[in-house]
Amino acid sequence: MPAVQDSIDAIRIAAAAADRMKATDIVAFDVTEPLAITDLMMIAGASNERQVLAVAEEIEKDLYLKDNKRQPRSREGLTEGQWVLLDYGDFVIHVMHQESRDFYRLERLWKDCPNIDLQLDHARDTAEETVGAE
Repeated sequence: MPAVQDSIDAIRIAAAAADRMKATDIVAFDVTEPLAITDLMMIAGASNERQVLAVAEEIEKDLYLKDNKRQPRSREGLTEGQWVLLDYGDFVIHVMHQESRDFYRLERLWKDCPNIDLQLDHARDTAEETVGAE
């Protein structure tokens, strides 16, 4: 369980960075059961290509500075601007242009997975099951 909690803590750092950069609809799920290749998935929306890249950069910077110099093992989509996928192994972060996000609706893939409490200041109150809530 410490590894999962470590990933939850890192996801919270990433969510705070995304929120600071005005990303929208930031959500995270425990996807351990359906995926088995990663434990957690975070999705954030951005209003334009420039913001997609800025959010991804801020997330990477914060995870490096605030989480023991953590770096993604792979990055995808950096030249497109429509989306960026940061794979940290135990968790994956997907920043998407809002139009792409609306089209693909990735959240529907994880609808049966527990939500992770991101502990953002403006987070909505929810009755859904959360992982890592304190």
